[in-house]
Amino acid sequence: MDLAAATWTDADAAGTALAVLPVGSTEQHGPHAPLGTDTRIAEAVAAAGLAAYDGDVAVAPALPFGVSEEHRAFAGTLWLSPDAFRAAVADVVHSLAHHGFRRVVVVNGHGGNVDALREVAARVTRDGDAHAVPFTWFDAVDVADVTDGAFRMGHAGPAETALLRAADPALVREDRVEAAAAGAADRWGEWAGGTNLAYDTDGFTENGVVGDPTAGDAAAGERLLAAAGEALADLLAAVADH
Repeated sequence: MDLAAATWTDADAAGTALAVLPVGSTEQHGPHAPLGTDTRIAEAVAAAGLAAYDGDVAVAPALPFGVSEEHRAFAGTLWLSPDAFRAAVADVVHSLAHHGFRRVVVVNGHGGNVDALREVAARVTRDGDAHAVPFTWFDAVDVADVTDGAFRMGHAGPAETALLRAADPALVREDRVEAAAAGAADRWGEWAGGTNLAYDTDGFTENGVVGDPTAGDAAAGERLLAAAGEALADLLAAVADH
């Protein structure tokens, strides 16, 4: 059940305690992919998981802001502090629990959210209001394995571009993909002694891209989406029975 499209009476009559909250970000994804890439991918992964899961789930509207200050040098990037992000997620989960949706999987599309989500899900669960679990698709899926070693995760690189081409191809500015690849970094960060010296992405990538987006075709995106959906369905079943 899509809560944004449901009426309150629909929500009141829902026969499930299980809910999904997609979270993403509004941040640069190079010249070829939209600022809402992480949010759109989180929504697509959530939909794939629900399609693979045999049961009823309430789906909350996506939270489109995340812990993204590392992208602040690039126009249009919006961010929440970790405290504000944790508070927003906690309030939404508490709201869901108030209406009986006490088992919540937070489907995440942004790497900067990972630590904060683990912390807030633990706090909510320990306080006993709800049982909350974070799910980050690229931690659940081995990108290199699914793509037979063709590429790794990156940022606005092949994996995310492939997923957009599979889920919402009109969002990809195809006439800018070559330029995105030309200005991309090979890896995330500037490393020395096992430490990333760069706090912000403009310290190591010219245009915000990490990895070659030309390599991420729609077929690879479909495989990634299927793998993420299956992993999410497995988690939903486990949380429902927990």
